[in-house]
Order: sequence, then structure tokens, then C-alpha cells
Amino acid sequence: MKNLLNHINLPEDLRQLKAEDLPQLAKELRKFIINIVATKEGHLGASLGVVELTIALHYVFNTPDDLLIWDVGHQAYGHKILTGRKEIFDTNRQFNGISGFPKRSESVYDIFGVGHSSTSISAALGMAIASQLQGNNKHHIAVIGDASIASGMAFEGLNHAGVTDANLLVILNDNAIGIDPSVGALKQYLTNVKKGTEKQDNIFEALNFNYSGPIDGHDLPLLITELRRLKTIKGPKFLHVITTKGKGLKQAEEDQVKYHAPGKFDASTGELITKSNISEPPKYQDVFGKTIIELAKENEKIIGITPAMPTGSSLKYMMEKFPNRAFDVGIAEQHAVTLAAGMATQGLIPFCNIYSTFLQRAYDQVIHDVALQNLPVIFCLDRAGLVGEDGATHHGVFDLAYLNCVPNLVIFAPRDAVTLRNIMYTVQLGIDFPIAIRYPRGKGHILDWRQPFENIEIGKGECLKQGKDLAILSIGTMAKNVEDAITDFKVSHYDMQFVKPLDETLLHQIFKSHKTIVTIEDGTIVGGFGSSVLAFANSYGYKQHIEVLGIADEFVEHGSILQLQKLQNLDSTSIRKKVEQLLSVLNNS
Repeated sequence: MKNLLNHINLPEDLRQLKAEDLPQLAKELRKFIINIVATKEGHLGASLGVVELTIALHYVFNTPDDLLIWDVGHQAYGHKILTGRKEIFDTNRQFNGISGFPKRSESVYDIFGVGHSSTSISAALGMAIASQLQGNNKHHIAVIGDASIASGMAFEGLNHAGVTDANLLVILNDNAIGIDPSVGALKQYLTNVKKGTEKQDNIFEALNFNYSGPIDGHDLPLLITELRRLKTIKGPKFLHVITTKGKGLKQAEEDQVKYHAPGKFDASTGELITKSNISEPPKYQDVFGKTIIELAKENEKIIGITPAMPTGSSLKYMMEKFPNRAFDVGIAEQHAVTLAAGMATQGLIPFCNIYSTFLQRAYDQVIHDVALQNLPVIFCLDRAGLVGEDGATHHGVFDLAYLNCVPNLVIFAPRDAVTLRNIMYTVQLGIDFPIAIRYPRGKGHILDWRQPFENIEIGKGECLKQGKDLAILSIGTMAKNVEDAITDFKVSHYDMQFVKPLDETLLHQIFKSHKTIVTIEDGTIVGGFGSSVLAFANSYGYKQHIEVLGIADEFVEHGSILQLQKLQNLDSTSIRKKVEQLLSVLNNS
């Protein structure tokens, strides 16, 4: 029978198939994913690697009554297609389309919203304990990767689960890679288990799990047999499954890092569709990655640290050039921050590069281990602001607010690539405080970005355009949107650069010479840059009208960055309209 997938809309349809038909369905499901992602983009490799596992889980277990959680969710495309979203899967990660990650409000089959790593075991255990307390006989399955299970929170979940009799099945999807290759002692342990050379006691059995495996995660009959057996076993269970990330697409298997989220590619050949060779500004991550090498050549105290994002942060360049001074610590943001703090106590200069949304996972360490001790750790927060199609779980819009209240911590947002280079140069010369440098995903707008280094005075803003009556105060790369919006307006524009400390000398000048003030940031209005300006004005008794522009008090969904900026009235057209409105009020007053 051909086109099995055409007849599968929900798992109950899947369960009507004969077991011998499932390998054919796996081929069709892989092809479906490849064809859509080739043109719409998204996370490819992880989903291709778990096609058989996805089919087996929905075939054996009675989802959604049995509860299935995918850790992170990069691998959940097959799950979405088999659970009622096949016909709209082409809207995946598109504005007003379905989310790229499992999301509770989207489907009853998405039992837990994910996007950040290592949450599945704790969540599934919570559900399993709830089922016990309520007398419900359900199965609870957490599928977690070998990179995610090395994270502290995953160990916390395993540690607790091992002293319960909860009906929990943890499935380790072991493909030896997260986004970049997995690192650490646990990775080596799992490698030895696969090779049969591990001589130590089984770590999962030591944690009181009934362990089985490792088994071939692409062998559907074997998966189904083992899952059916595990359904009959009480208490916490652990199934070790070996898969190949990118399975079924030659290029994705051979270059697993690039094909994690490859962009557009030819579905029939797998070849990436390259863009034109026209010279373009670099990505901010590459400005960081190449600048830190320049600085590290001259300053041997500079250290690079990233939690599992060497490619995404471009710290990979330093890891290649100075392998003894650049560290990928795995999915361990808390450890990354305190590791940096420890290094700073000994006179090293740690650049700790973490995506803005993931620094949230290490908030206590930022406060307790770094800021409280006033240690000169340099946080480079990539993917700050709206990040686009990854959506609400990945937008870096909270950092200005959650860092703003931390004593001793300086917060800087460069308006362009040159300013990013200069602040990196400045802080490695020697500081006696911690600093957070936050910059966005994607490219800037300056081609000639490798200019001679210049020192930046801490806590000082700049006037970019002098006008009258109305002043716009921007932070970070929002400066470009403002610049484009006010080309033919006689208004002032200031790049404040530092959210903390605010340049109060400059603010006094601004308030004394302008009737209306506008602040703009790509962070939350609540508690951010604009809030600090309002507090300043209140402290000194300024009475001007202050308009605060930023991210509304809501979780922003997925879409292109431009679409989302328009949604939040932060694009240049929206800013222009706001300026026109305010100038009209001023002219009529």
C-alpha cells in the first residue's frame, strides 16, 4: 500500500496499520519532513533521527491519554505531523502558523511546552506522581537527548525519580550530538556503553532505574517489542536508544552541525541553496567570534566559555585557535557562569557567551556568584531581543529587565558591529565589575566593521542627531530603526549605550532641552531601559511627557524579526508614525 501517510491524521489511525507497514510509513514521513523543511526552513536533523522512535511511541502507547514529552522539541516534527497537524505543517515557524516546538495551547498531544533543554524528566515525573495521587493508570514518557541529559536539571530529575515508584519511562535518544557534538565525561561514558567497553557500574541502574539497551533506534520491530515489554514493568524505567541525527538524508548525516537547522536546501539532492556572493555585513556572532581572537592574541588572560553553543556563538573560532583557552561546557549554563566567576578570582578575563534566553537558567549564579562578589566576568548575550521563528521560548527580551535590578552589574548594548568590537576591547583592558553585553541575532548593517579599536567610556551615551523639542533615546541596535525613521525630522536621537549605569549627565541635558522624550528598546517595557528613564525623571522632578516603546507585557509568538517588530510597533515605519503623532501634539500645544 502506497501513501500510507495520506491516511494518517491522528495516532489512532496509525494504530490501525500492521506492524510490517510501519517501515514504509517511516520513509514517507521522512520524505514529508524533508520536502517541507527544504523550503520553509527549520530544525531538520533532530526530527529525521527520531522518525522510527516517534512512530513506535504513538503506535505502542495510547497518546494523548498516555503522556509523551519531547525534551527541547527540536525533534518533534514527526510527532506534530502524526498528531493532527499534517495539513498545516507547512506553516511551521511561520507568522500565525504552528510553533516549531511542542506547545500546550496548540494540541492535546503537546502535553508540555518545551524549547529549553533538560526539562522533560522533571515534568514527566511530576505528571507521573500526579497520576499516582489521583488514581490514574497512565504511562509517562520523557524523550531526552544525550546532550540534554548531561544538564544539571536532568540529573536532578533522575535523582528524584530513582527513589519513587512512579510509572515513568525515560528514553535516551543517543546520537552523540546536540546542536554541536556532545561534550563531557557522560558523553564518553555513553560512547563506551555503545561500544561495550564500559567497565563501571551502569549509572542509570545505580540511580534505581530499570535499564535496557542500548538498542538500534531505527529498527522499528525491535523498538515496538521493547516498548511493549517496558509497558509491563512498574516503576522508573530507562531505555537507551542509538540513533543517527539526520537519518535518511546523506548530507544531514555527514554534516550534522550544519543540517541541524540548514536553512533552504534542495529536497531531492540535499544540497544547500546558497545565497549570492554579494558582500554583506557579518552576523553579530561572527563579530564576537573574530574579535575575541584578535584580543586573545594580545592578551593571554582572555578565556572563552559557552554552554553547548560553540557554533551558534562563533566561539568555535577561538576553540580552534586557542583550544586550551576556550571551553564548551555542555548544556550547563549555571556551571558556565560560576566557572567564569572562579576564573575571574584568579585574574583571568572570562568572556562567557550565552544566548540571552538561556542566561535565564543561570540567574542565581549571576547574582550570587558573580555580582554579589563584584567579579569582572564579561557576559556576551547573543540572540538578545526578538529572534524570529523560534518564537516565545527563544526571544531574548527579558534580559534588560532581569539584569537591571542586579547591583554591581553594568549593562551595555552596542548599536552596531563596530561598537561591539570596541566594548569588547575596552573591558579586556581591565574592569573591576561584571558587565553584560547584549546583541541580536543576525547581521548588522556595517560592511567596514574591522576598524581600529577605540576605548568606550563606561556609563556614557552619545548624541547621534541633534534636533529640538523631541528626543528619542535608543538602546542597542534599535538605533538603526530610529535612524531610518527620522531621516527628515528635526528631532534629536541619542544612543544611550548603557542601561546601567545610565548617563545621568546626558539625561539632564536632554530633559532640560526637550519637551517630549521617547525611549525605545527591544526588551520588555516592564522593568527595562524605559522604566529606568522614567525613574530618573521622577527622581529629579522632570514633568515632560515620556513615551516608552518596547516589548509589551506578553509573550511574543514566532515569525520573522521584521513581522514581530511591526507587531510590537518597533519597526522604522511604526516609529515614524509615533514621531509624527508626537510632533503634531507638540505643534498644536
